[in-house]
Amino acid sequence: MSYRSVLAHILSSTIEPSAEQTSARERFPRASVVALGEAGLLGLTVSAHLGGGGRGLPEAAEVVTEVARICPATGAVLRSHYAAVALIEAYGGPWVRRRVADGGHLSTLALTDAGADGEPGSDGPHPASFASGTGDVAALHARKHNVVGAGEADSYVWSAPPVDGGDRPDLWLVPADAPGLFVPARPNGTGPRGSGASTVCADPVLVPASARLGRDGDRRDVLGTVLAWLAELPAARPAVPAPVRAKALA
Repeated sequence: MSYRSVLAHILSSTIEPSAEQTSARERFPRASVVALGEAGLLGLTVSAHLGGGGRGLPEAAEVVTEVARICPATGAVLRSHYAAVALIEAYGGPWVRRRVADGGHLSTLALTDAGADGEPGSDGPHPASFASGTGDVAALHARKHNVVGAGEADSYVWSAPPVDGGDRPDLWLVPADAPGLFVPARPNGTGPRGSGASTVCADPVLVPASARLGRDGDRRDVLGTVLAWLAELPAARPAVPAPVRAKALA
């Protein structure tokens, strides 16, 4: 069965019936994410030899477009996931790539620092992010703003100033259960209602040095990869009511 056929089934059976409640109650679309994972769509862009769909950016953009048209929250979650997986696929280890391919791992992006004057909904000014390293452990200090799926994802692709003082940020794969990670109880971001967009705090988060995505000298390529995917993956738009969609297709 093609990924388009699988997607059409999930849209009608799971995503569309729950879209209104996802928005009205600001409830993270967990059932939709699970269905997408079980159907292989979370792993759509992972290499086929690891069990993924072996597809690329055009197919991912198509899936995000169709999902966001019906449920903006699920579309936003999927957009951030696919952009994060582009880096995991390029620079991550085979274990996490297989987990994504199996549908059991949702990732997201934590790239935007809260400003020195605080972000909307914050409790005051906070320092800029920084990173420090000791041996095989890195300590990441930051408040990341508007992280989609905060507290719901299994990992975060996390930007931080380089430990060695370079001019390009490092990107790290931070597990959701990493020591020092904190997510507020109530989402406070500006993403689509139900997308779980919120601040994620690291005070600090401790990760192994091996969690950095890419090698020395790769910073431009690593950052360029995620920016290229974000530029092509459509942002979520307001949902179109079912009667209007039916009329447009008539």
